[in-house]
Amino acid sequence: MVFLSPIFLLGLFAALIPIVIHLIRKEKPPKLMFGTIRFLKKTSKKLILFQHIQQWLLLLLRASLIALLVFAFARPLINQSVARLVDVDPASVIIVLDNSMSMQYGQRFETARAEALDILDDLDQSDEVGLIVFSDGVEQVQELTTDLESIRSQISNIEQAGFGGTLFMPNLRLADQLLSDSQFDNRSVYLISDFQAAGLDEAEADWNLAPGIAFRGVNVAQPESRNLALTDVRAPDRLLEGAAEQQILARVRSTGSVYLDQSEVSLYIDDALVDRQRVDLSDSSEGVATFTASFETPGIHRARVSVSGDEFDADNHYYLTIVVAPRINVLVVNGEASDNWYDDEGHWFGLAVSSAVISPFNLLSIEPNELTSEILQEHDVAALLNVSGLSNTQAAALNDYVMEGGSLLIAPGDRVDAQQFNQQLASITPAILGDATEAYIDDYHVIAEMDRRHPILRPLTNDWTARFNRHWQLIPNENSEVLMQFDNRSPALVQMDAGEGRVILFASTMDLEWNNLALQGMYLPFVHETLRFLVEPEILQTSFQIGDPINLTSSNGEYSLSNVMGTDTVSLDSMTLTAERPGIIETESVSGELMAFAVNALPVESNLTSVAPETINDLIINPETSPVQSREVRTAQIVADLERPQRVWWWILLLVIVLLLTEAKIANQTYR
Repeated sequence: MVFLSPIFLLGLFAALIPIVIHLIRKEKPPKLMFGTIRFLKKTSKKLILFQHIQQWLLLLLRASLIALLVFAFARPLINQSVARLVDVDPASVIIVLDNSMSMQYGQRFETARAEALDILDDLDQSDEVGLIVFSDGVEQVQELTTDLESIRSQISNIEQAGFGGTLFMPNLRLADQLLSDSQFDNRSVYLISDFQAAGLDEAEADWNLAPGIAFRGVNVAQPESRNLALTDVRAPDRLLEGAAEQQILARVRSTGSVYLDQSEVSLYIDDALVDRQRVDLSDSSEGVATFTASFETPGIHRARVSVSGDEFDADNHYYLTIVVAPRINVLVVNGEASDNWYDDEGHWFGLAVSSAVISPFNLLSIEPNELTSEILQEHDVAALLNVSGLSNTQAAALNDYVMEGGSLLIAPGDRVDAQQFNQQLASITPAILGDATEAYIDDYHVIAEMDRRHPILRPLTNDWTARFNRHWQLIPNENSEVLMQFDNRSPALVQMDAGEGRVILFASTMDLEWNNLALQGMYLPFVHETLRFLVEPEILQTSFQIGDPINLTSSNGEYSLSNVMGTDTVSLDSMTLTAERPGIIETESVSGELMAFAVNALPVESNLTSVAPETINDLIINPETSPVQSREVRTAQIVADLERPQRVWWWILLLVIVLLLTEAKIANQTYR
């Protein structure tokens, strides 16, 4: 037998009251002899014994009455197999714990973790519970289990919130899916969050939880927030060696519910403090700090802009990488030099390379007979413009130069002998020369197709309107890549890697003899992008946000990665990193190539505006779901259902009435 209200069993101590009273009354009074009662001494001893028995029977009846009343109020159940389920309403619960960056504000995450543990404390061993830790995606998931301690351990092991964004609906959908496999009817989703308004996805506003699933929102956001955020930082990501001082602009905004009227903004370059300024936010809750910095040495410089004066450090830093590129040494071998600039083969090319006030190139122009191996080694790239009559020694020097890592741009013209060209440069040229094709009178060829994904052509967004009167027919090698074609399907620009170097072959000239390309606005950027591609590795994206994949596939070899998470080694097969926290990720290849990537927090997480949990409840609760009842109410219903067919306490009360009548009759006879 078990009891539905065992607390009433404490009333059994009341059964001692009749016994105590009986013992008190049993005390012997002092004996006094009176002559008038001498005849009472002859009273029968049998009568006295009978009265003692009646008194003990009354004592037993009165104690039994109290005990039976206690048992009745304790509501006993005889069927113990059913009674084991009385004190529990088995529940299936999914705890959805927000781990986004906004949860780092104040004690939000610590409070959320404590709330999750409190939910576990309220569950019984027969309940099942699942866990979803989320930000803008699922970070951790545990399906329904009765092992509450494992869930408790997982929650306790989350030391602090991460830096991800906030998305409620996809994770609530996942909770709904997990509950579809639950074995109990009592199903609930607990969302523990600061309920950041930015986390609501209006596109999924028509989705509801499955019928019968209750939603309970636990809001851990403080009513007030004080926050300063760097909403925008403007700085060049790539500079030329010797460039003038550069300005870095940082925009600061007060984004909390309590507006702050000033902030202090600091600029650090390569971990050294450069400048610090106070920004007044009193007029519009927004201000701009302007810094001036110089970057003298070539290479990668790490910069950080920091703001102070609020209560949320997670969005107080903005990271930058600024690359200072050295000038590219360009050697032009002019195959048709002339005192008349209009007829000079290298005139237009030279203007494109070095006419800017601050040119990214150092240019040296020589004639073919001056070409030597020593001169080649002093330059990053060589351009052969209509060059013919090279000696075998010069050709060998060009071959060695390219195979050892040099770069070569070839633009053959009318002076080039195709047979000699093909023989001397066969191992490094992307294509062999066929015949020189000439357009009909009053006709011309144009560029018809190009690979706009290639690094040379990707930045060149304008249409190519140049007209080509003559060009070489090119027969590409099997290892080469055709980047541009004429309208007659003949290749116009072909590229190939040879040894450690790179070679590009243009099917026409770089002056006005065979085309009017040099007069087009496209000419200068085409020359610049071609030279950069030949010398520099592809310029990778260097600025990222939390969660962005960082692709390193354009680089070769294995990398040693040094970042805030430690040091790892990845191979070319897995050259994609995922940024998980703000900072600078530095890479170094086995060949010594350096690269740095800046990772910044998501701007939307700086907006700490919250919505009420009821807002999400109204969006997702199913209209067919009955109003949520407390666990105590549901347990009381189950108790009533289990107790109804037995009603043991009724029979106990009936017995109490019988005993009460018996006690009254015996008491009346005993003390009459």
